[in-house]
Amino acid sequence: MASSSLTERTAQDVMHSRYVTTDGFMTVTDGIELMRQYDATAIIVDRRDEKDELGLVLASDIAKKVLAVNRSAGRVSLYEIMSKPIISVRPEMNIRYCARLFAQFGLSQAPVVDAKHSVIGIIDYPRLVIGWETN
Repeated sequence: MASSSLTERTAQDVMHSRYVTTDGFMTVTDGIELMRQYDATAIIVDRRDEKDELGLVLASDIAKKVLAVNRSAGRVSLYEIMSKPIISVRPEMNIRYCARLFAQFGLSQAPVVDAKHSVIGIIDYPRLVIGWETN
């Protein structure tokens, strides 16, 4: 983590890289396997082209939209359960504003996206809190 003061910590200072990127046609079963293999907390669904937007699948999406309603994970594609478009944060966003954004929109985590629209990390509540209280 960067050595910025607590009030100046940014999303980039506290983000993690526990995510995987894939296309939306992957099945939920294969997505779960990727999450397991890379200890990922999120699946970023890549854009189909430059005019498309990123998608996001969290474990909670799988639990609510597949497991709880007894759908077959092998027959459901990620694009069917992803959130799209997603709310992302800029790397230079102050973590206090990240926390406010999460509270305002009911988020638990969000991708950190650079100026080239590339995901460079994930920010979540644990990282916000730990990053805020780290010297």
